[in-house]
Amino acid sequence: MLRRDVVIDVDVSEIPSVQFILAFNDLSYNVILQKRFGLRFGHSPAQIKTLLNGITGEAYEGEILAVLGASGAGKSTLIDALAGRIEEGSLKGTVTLNGEAFQSRLLRVISAYVMQEDLMFPMLTVEETLMFAAEFRLPRSLSKSKKRDRVETLIDQLGLRTVKNTLIGDEGHRGVSGGERRRVSIGTDIIHGPILLFLDEPTSGLDSTSAFMVVQVLKRIARSGSIVIMSIHQPSCRVMEYLDRIIVLSSGQSVFSDSPATLPLFFSEFGYPIPVKENNAEFTLDLIKELEGSSEGTRGLVEFNKNWQQKKLRVRQEPHHNSSTLREAINASISRGKLVSTSFSSIPSYVNPWWIETVILAKRYMINWTRTPELIGTRVFIVMMTGFLLATVYWKVDDSPRGVQERLSFFSFAMATMFYSCADGLPAFIQERYIFLRETAHNAYRRSSYVISHSLVTLPHLFVLSIGFAATTFWFVGLNGGLAGFIYYLLIIFASFWSGCSFVTFVSGVIPNVMMSYMVTFGYLSYCLLFSGFYINRDRIHLYWIWIHYISLLKYPYEAVLHNEFDDPSRCFVRGNQVFDDTLMEGVSESTKAKLLDTMSSYLGMELTESTCLRTGSDLLKQHGIEQLDKWGCLWVTLAWGFFFRILFYFSLLLGSKNKRV
Repeated sequence: MLRRDVVIDVDVSEIPSVQFILAFNDLSYNVILQKRFGLRFGHSPAQIKTLLNGITGEAYEGEILAVLGASGAGKSTLIDALAGRIEEGSLKGTVTLNGEAFQSRLLRVISAYVMQEDLMFPMLTVEETLMFAAEFRLPRSLSKSKKRDRVETLIDQLGLRTVKNTLIGDEGHRGVSGGERRRVSIGTDIIHGPILLFLDEPTSGLDSTSAFMVVQVLKRIARSGSIVIMSIHQPSCRVMEYLDRIIVLSSGQSVFSDSPATLPLFFSEFGYPIPVKENNAEFTLDLIKELEGSSEGTRGLVEFNKNWQQKKLRVRQEPHHNSSTLREAINASISRGKLVSTSFSSIPSYVNPWWIETVILAKRYMINWTRTPELIGTRVFIVMMTGFLLATVYWKVDDSPRGVQERLSFFSFAMATMFYSCADGLPAFIQERYIFLRETAHNAYRRSSYVISHSLVTLPHLFVLSIGFAATTFWFVGLNGGLAGFIYYLLIIFASFWSGCSFVTFVSGVIPNVMMSYMVTFGYLSYCLLFSGFYINRDRIHLYWIWIHYISLLKYPYEAVLHNEFDDPSRCFVRGNQVFDDTLMEGVSESTKAKLLDTMSSYLGMELTESTCLRTGSDLLKQHGIEQLDKWGCLWVTLAWGFFFRILFYFSLLLGSKNKRV
């Protein structure tokens, strides 16, 4: 097994020779342009776009290799190709480390990939963010104190000592600066001391000073024994001095690949000398843009670069050398404190068992969540306010036929409220989606652990909401059942919250767009409400729509509360003269109603008086077609819906988070 240990910073002088050389040869990558809505007219052939075309180069330990180019030149695609984020069948060419092809499983352990966006939980401090990264990436064999030591060392390496206790922050909460935020993002990915560090435009969106500080940090990381490969759009002169090698791309082709110091000589021989005091990077990109707009394009520059590379190979004595195998190099790197692992022979998929991952994830979520009391309070207030409004509108409903109808409308609206109020959870996972993708790309934790922790941490909050809503409605509306009825009412509300939040979580995992997620959620819940049994009874629904009735999330909690309220043969809801309520005979005199009852008694062969019970609660349930499941069956089905959507959520994460281009 790879023994993981604390990473120790290594001075450049202590590195005897280059241990790692990443080489890539003739990398090519094409994609098929999809027609909008997948439509093609006639027999027009599919359009193929070349994103990479024959890219070759090398990157060395202790150095920074930067990929330059205009937008759309292929910078991010090349970084993805080297980082193993393109499916093997789609990418042509070879990528080797010390002359050996490496498997994606090994790559996950020895590398890190920093996305362009700074994706972190906003309500965690800098130290907490890095500490949680250490909990996920460093093994259980390390003590808490050693993990904390690693975090403290990394904070100093990243220059974050003065802001270690500052929140990351977001649009609504003041936090660290943009440059500090970028360095924290880098720190979360290098906590385990990777040999290979890939970064997608780490200076994007930063001012020149912040960008320079980020590159300084990357230089220190490289000198500690890593290969740093990054894409960058337009580096300043100061940044260029820290870059050891650059590859300049144009439409997926390499137009320059060498040390930045050779740029003046390169373009001088090409016939476009760089003016004195001109920024070499700016001149290069401006010239490429000018050539791309010409009739010949950059073909001449591409050919000149190929000849330049051939000439360089003939005359250059490469100072870097490597005679060790990949296994030997990794073990040597581990012995110097790099790669918090144990040996090359066996690489663990995950450093923690699933239950430890679940606990860490739950703890992180709770810390981040409890630091947003305004969101918690708003949701509790809305649910409580809804319960208060319903309690005052349906205050002490009686057992008359009109009271029955009011009870039915109350139950329909109350159960729908449980599900619609869960929609505020839609943006939650969508916002966390890329954090999840980044962390699971390098096996920080299992997807199952994420689903379990995500489920567990929501339960206490849902239970508090359920108690609040049940307490503000059950007694004031005058519902039936006493304490036992209240407990069941509380349980079915909790089950409704559970299944509703599970459905919303599943939708957010499948559709990573907030507006589309809202449309799908509200559309489906509207259909569920329509076919729940309140607006139209089950026996009145046509056969071709009956399936919606059975997959309606609102059907089962609605029927459950009706069972809880009306499933009592001793309760009467229509007596004697009440049979005329809401009919044309409602306004006639009581004596006339008595005569009509006598006439009906003679016709039906039974005595009907003002006190005769004409309809019990059980009769009402039969009238509404609620006979297939009892109240406990409805409760179990409602709970089962929640578990079903959590399982679907897991599979959506499993299938939708491969982190690779095809």
